[in-house]
Amino acid sequence: MKTNQSIKANLAIIILVIVSAFWHPTITRAESLKSLKLSFMNQTLIKDSKEETVKAPLNLDKLEIEPINEQLHANVSSLKIEIDIDELRQINIARKKALELERKRKEEARRKAEEERKAKEKAQADAKAKELTASKGESLSYDELVAKLNRSLNSTLAGKGDSFAKYATELGIDPYLAVAIVLHETGCKWNCSTLLKQCNNVGGMKGTPGCNGGSYKAFSSLDEGIKAFMNNLYKNYYAYGLTTPETIGPKYAASNTWASQVRAYMSEIEAK
Repeated sequence: MKTNQSIKANLAIIILVIVSAFWHPTITRAESLKSLKLSFMNQTLIKDSKEETVKAPLNLDKLEIEPINEQLHANVSSLKIEIDIDELRQINIARKKALELERKRKEEARRKAEEERKAKEKAQADAKAKELTASKGESLSYDELVAKLNRSLNSTLAGKGDSFAKYATELGIDPYLAVAIVLHETGCKWNCSTLLKQCNNVGGMKGTPGCNGGSYKAFSSLDEGIKAFMNNLYKNYYAYGLTTPETIGPKYAASNTWASQVRAYMSEIEAK
């Protein structure tokens, strides 16, 4: 673009200099027209019989020609030719508009791609949610499952149904079973335990770093604690075919009533 502008400007200069030679008598008396200085706002182009040098960007508003030959300068006190380059300015404006249209086109394409990705993920989540709830005599969409879980979550876990539904559908875990275990371990049916409130431990999991220096593990966020609990349930129980309170209980807790209590919580969740 800059090269084309330079060519157009130089051609205009040549034409104007030739025309000027006819109507400006002092130019015809000059020894040579080869020695001219072309001055722009931030650009200098020096031409003589041997070299041509361009060192700065063109000023597209005004073009000024001044004689540098001593004799020509002596005969001409001032010579100024202004060239209108509105056409070049319009080309630059059109280029900017084209770039802006291209930017908007790419932004729109990215937006549509993101919407399609989310729609695909939502369809997959709905399908998995319906599959997980089919055994309960239901066929809930993902959003319906989240709403149902939220009706049983209170205190610190209020509104966290989406987190449980997300990991349950990803891992293929019964969401009612997962939430029932959490309710039993944390008391979040009413008011969550100190372990959950202070250390984000939703399943009574042990490990390091310890919560307040104890044997139960501390997590940096509630979502991290939920994710760790769901992964633990999958890796240490579901992966070995332990998928009910009765099969999970002997390994998960020492209490003989653990399974029946979790089962009771499951029934409450399903009924809501």
